[in-house]
Amino acid sequence: MSSAWNLNLNTKGTGRGRGRGRPPDIPTGTQQTTFSKVLARESQGPPAVGNAPSGESAAERFSKASSPIQRSLQNHLDRQISMDDSSSEEDEDSIDDDAIKHEMYKDYLLKMGQGDGNLGQKQQNVQETWSGGNSCAICIGKIRREDAVWSCRECCTTLHLHCVQNWAKQAVMLKDYQSEEQISKAAATWPCPNCRFEYKGHETPSRYTCFCGKKTDPPPHPWLAPHSCGDRCDKRLKPECGHVCLLLCHPGPCPPCPQMVRSPCHCGSQAAQPRRCCSRDWSCGSTCNHTLACNQHTCSLPCHAGECSRCPRTSKQPCRCGRSTQVRPCATPHWTCTEPCQKPFSCDQHQCEQVCHDGSCGECPRSGQRTCPCGKTEFDLPCTEDVPKCGDTCEKLLQCGAHKCTRACHNGPCEKCLQMSTKRCRCGLREKSLPCSKEYSCDTRCIKIRPCTRHPCKKRCCDGNCPPCEQTCGKRLTCKNHKCPLPCHPGPCYLCPKTVDIFCFCKRTKITVPCGVEKVTRPPKCKELCRVPPDCHHPERNPHRCHFKGCPACRQTCNKPLSGCSHICPVRCHSAVLTRKMEGKKVRAGPEEPVAKAYLEVVDKPCPPCAEPVPVECLGKHKIWKFQCSRARPFSCEAPCGRSLSCGNHVCQKACHKVTNANSEQQAGRECNRCEEPCSKSRPEGCSHQCSLPCHPGDCPPCNRNLKMPCHCKNLNLIIECSKWTSTSLEGRSGLSTCLGPCRQTIGCGHLCSKPCHQGKCSTVKACKQKKNLMCPCRRKKKNFSCCDVTSGKAELTCDDLCEKTKEEKREKEREAERLAAEEEEKQKQRDQEEYERLTRGKKHKNRKTREIKREKTFLERHWRNMAIVTGVLATVLGLISIALYG
Repeated sequence: MSSAWNLNLNTKGTGRGRGRGRPPDIPTGTQQTTFSKVLARESQGPPAVGNAPSGESAAERFSKASSPIQRSLQNHLDRQISMDDSSSEEDEDSIDDDAIKHEMYKDYLLKMGQGDGNLGQKQQNVQETWSGGNSCAICIGKIRREDAVWSCRECCTTLHLHCVQNWAKQAVMLKDYQSEEQISKAAATWPCPNCRFEYKGHETPSRYTCFCGKKTDPPPHPWLAPHSCGDRCDKRLKPECGHVCLLLCHPGPCPPCPQMVRSPCHCGSQAAQPRRCCSRDWSCGSTCNHTLACNQHTCSLPCHAGECSRCPRTSKQPCRCGRSTQVRPCATPHWTCTEPCQKPFSCDQHQCEQVCHDGSCGECPRSGQRTCPCGKTEFDLPCTEDVPKCGDTCEKLLQCGAHKCTRACHNGPCEKCLQMSTKRCRCGLREKSLPCSKEYSCDTRCIKIRPCTRHPCKKRCCDGNCPPCEQTCGKRLTCKNHKCPLPCHPGPCYLCPKTVDIFCFCKRTKITVPCGVEKVTRPPKCKELCRVPPDCHHPERNPHRCHFKGCPACRQTCNKPLSGCSHICPVRCHSAVLTRKMEGKKVRAGPEEPVAKAYLEVVDKPCPPCAEPVPVECLGKHKIWKFQCSRARPFSCEAPCGRSLSCGNHVCQKACHKVTNANSEQQAGRECNRCEEPCSKSRPEGCSHQCSLPCHPGDCPPCNRNLKMPCHCKNLNLIIECSKWTSTSLEGRSGLSTCLGPCRQTIGCGHLCSKPCHQGKCSTVKACKQKKNLMCPCRRKKKNFSCCDVTSGKAELTCDDLCEKTKEEKREKEREAERLAAEEEEKQKQRDQEEYERLTRGKKHKNRKTREIKREKTFLERHWRNMAIVTGVLATVLGLISIALYG
């Protein structure tokens, strides 16, 4: 068991500083020691139990107790190996740099477009900020996200804030030390360590701000660029155009202005067009046509910026004096010949001796007042006579500046001063008597320190202004790789001018960093695909980015042809699988024997059995199911056989089985069932009887049973043969269903239908010919008319004089009845009043009086019997008449 924890698998981490590559189940440090102690205790075997069989050895007990732990460990190792298939080049931080950069450039790209090439250097600056290429040029230390920084406004170099403060302080102190006068703090300057741009003393940074200067002490944010506030930059763009930077707060200089402006072309021949502000100067492509400096020709070049070039044509050009003519370029019309002018002066005695010139020759130089060579005596002589010497002493000041010439007036320069004088050397330490024209320098060497503050002057007879040191500085630069090649100088050396290219693994992506920073800079992220040849049978690896260390396991499909079938292996590539193996397979006899060591080996594993689904038809050929190719066999789908039996009406109900000796794929075979069912063929429409024969082929015989169904008028029930009914058409069935008697249906007028037993709607009221009694309005007169005339309103019966007389008598009787009713009501009220008074006066015993009221019988009460008899007779007569007419 202890061997599992002491494996030397050389599994290195894929990350930096967080131990991502180490298997999670292998303890390190003190944990490994603790686990070793636990395993040592386990290796001694489980404690003895009283009921344990005496024949079980310690090795068997140890193997039984350690087997669960070994299985658990093996599962952990297998999971770790599968996890190691991921990319081996995982960064320390899981921040999406591309998303942050896209957010930073979003406003700028909306104005400029995606194809702008001016963002290259800006993206390089941001890339260096993340990759570690952005390092302090003073201390050569890596600038981290949480460090306080300062950025030069001229070259945009980012440095540590405290380094810049120390640099500025030392530079100001050095200049104050070298200066003879006291330098005020306002007048003191210090240079940028990179570009040597001079800053004033009061400009020494004292606060940590973001790149755009809006926010003080910006906190590090995982979703923003380092040292950025996340707001828009808004710095004035250079060259000055009036617009501001649209990028989010960023390192490095601002990109060109992406705003749109209207600008004319260089020559001004075209109207102003909308252009990017950064490329507002443009050429229309037409001919310039500006007049050249020769004032004879025009510019033939395409529209261009700046002044027009010289005229390329040639022409005859006279010289300045006009005596010679040459064919010369138009761009140089003024030229001078080599002959003297020789134009006569106004005196006509002398000629101009100047070389070819333009303009007038002037007056004769020998005319007017002239002086002798020493300048003491003036003469007014014609130009034809020479000026004589005055004979006096010259007395011109000699070159020494202290003595005068002692010769007589003479032509030409004076001689050197030959008088003796005591001269002091340049350093002021020695004196000597020498001719005045000679300089005196002693051999004393200067002992002052040169401006480099390192070496003495050692110049002979130095006047105090010691020259710059001529020796090479030779100090070790901050990069620790090179020495300063400049002449010896005071103060700190310039930064190392050399740069170093840091490449990715494939050498196709690089970042350029200052010399000395390459030791602390991580390699760049390469977006190119890895070109390491595969170690499996595939021609190339899965596409993944360039990386260091080992490539991930192949994730392609195996695609090897499988044995026993025509398919290819569809599983993940297993030609080069990192497998854990043990040295030797001998079983340990006890814990004292050495543990077999584990190692990792690349193994070409065989392809698994073919799992490609292939269609397999069942035995009865009902269904086609898909099975793994390696397990494809004939099978029963357990569905009913479904083959047509010999009867032709039923199918075999046995479960799916093999069929032989069948005439076709639909006919039953020898293995199928025999039909024992009754006939189940569908009966003709309208027949509800079963076939009397057993299940048989062909059509069933005609049905001989009778059907009982009512006629159309529902008056009689008809007996019809079933085969005759089902074989008859709809029109024929209508004739079979009639009873040939009159229709017993009543129409709207109350009479019976005039048609015989029929199907469909009965006759209408307008066709009814039955007689109908019609009475006059007073109901005295009565007369028979046709029902259709009465219904249509054609029949009419009016009252006569006898009817009017009868109406008047009836009205008199009604008035008399009303009068009697009113009298009776009045009498009733009187009786009620008397009864009320009697009850209010008290109870008195009086003989009750019996009153008899006689009521006359009405006409109906008197003659109801006669009216009933007459009505019955009329109904009988009408029935007989209708039977006679329509029967």
